[in-house]
Amino acid sequence: MKLTPKESAVYQEHFLMDSETVKRYVVERLGAFPAEAPIEVTEIGDGNINYVFRVVNQTTNESLVIKQADVLLRSSGRPLDIERNRIEAEILRLQNELAPQFVPQVYYYDQKMYALTMEDVSAYQNMRYELIEKHIFPAFSEEIAEYLARTLLLTSDLVLARDVKKQRVKAFINPEMCDISEDLVFTEPYNDYKKRNIVTAGNERFVAENLYENEPLQVEVALLRNNFMNNAQALLHGDLHTGSIFINQTGLKVIDPEFAFYGPAGYDIGNVLAHLYFPMIKNLLDPTSDREFHQWSKQMIREVYDKVQVKLAEYYDEAVTFSLYRNHTFKDTMLQGIMADAAGYAGTEIIRRVVGDSKVKELSLVSAEKKIAAERMLLKLGIQLIINRKHITCGNQLIDGITELEGE
Repeated sequence: MKLTPKESAVYQEHFLMDSETVKRYVVERLGAFPAEAPIEVTEIGDGNINYVFRVVNQTTNESLVIKQADVLLRSSGRPLDIERNRIEAEILRLQNELAPQFVPQVYYYDQKMYALTMEDVSAYQNMRYELIEKHIFPAFSEEIAEYLARTLLLTSDLVLARDVKKQRVKAFINPEMCDISEDLVFTEPYNDYKKRNIVTAGNERFVAENLYENEPLQVEVALLRNNFMNNAQALLHGDLHTGSIFINQTGLKVIDPEFAFYGPAGYDIGNVLAHLYFPMIKNLLDPTSDREFHQWSKQMIREVYDKVQVKLAEYYDEAVTFSLYRNHTFKDTMLQGIMADAAGYAGTEIIRRVVGDSKVKELSLVSAEKKIAAERMLLKLGIQLIINRKHITCGNQLIDGITELEGE
């Protein structure tokens, strides 16, 4: 869609828009639709942070999405740096260049209104809810592996000129959003110092023994935390769960990179892997467990790990030109480190979604009498992934721990 943005005195300073304001904005500021067009605006955001509107010209059926940030969090009213919206617009543009089939197109970013106008992806469905319904997507592992390999490797020092990489690190510094992850993912699940963890009644002692009092685990989490905070390896999405992936049988689109920053490449890979375990465990404990979906879930976990590893190696051979980096031992060491990180970060993401205050929908749908069992299964899996991450070399090892859960 081609926009013809217009100068307007009304939109020179940020204010929070609603559905009626958005109707005027798309005409007066964006020049997206004629003034006389019948425009329908629907508020579609269900997140905790921003405001999202779908705008449709009912005459032509042309549509777009506007995502606006505010100075306050939508959920709690807590102040949050509004620059996150600029970071999201820039990373979407960049990732669209690297992997255009998997990232929505950005039409315009309004720095004064902190409003991002982009492609409408409503032909795709939220992957989290599709997996809850036990829908299967055979091409998922191939498509997400392609997205991950391209967006991670091609934004790293292995490929980019040194000055370009350093300028990007500067442009994507995202301290407030990183602070959220550093607390919710890498601190509070092991030290509930803010008293925000939500532990299911009956699991208090299990959580204390396995997380709060587990010093060997805490050492490994500390290493992963330090790596997250200091290893500016690749440009990350930063919050790549199934709720940020929209999918259908023809493809997928990755949205919502507002947590983007330069960090360890394995973090995005691990987040994708982690969120494939939740619908699998939910299904396993359902009264009518779907065996086909269970087998597909295991297959996807295995294939995502293996295919990312293969594609990283392939793009490495194509894109890395610096002579020292072309050394086979160096290449293998780098890629092994990324994949070990991926397994570890899958574990930290699983654990934080079980005990932290930012839960996943899947666990809320497990029956009360089976919830303790579901959470213990997931915590055991998460701990295994963290502790064993440096010894994992193939996708089969990611699903070894599931065998006992199946009652085999």
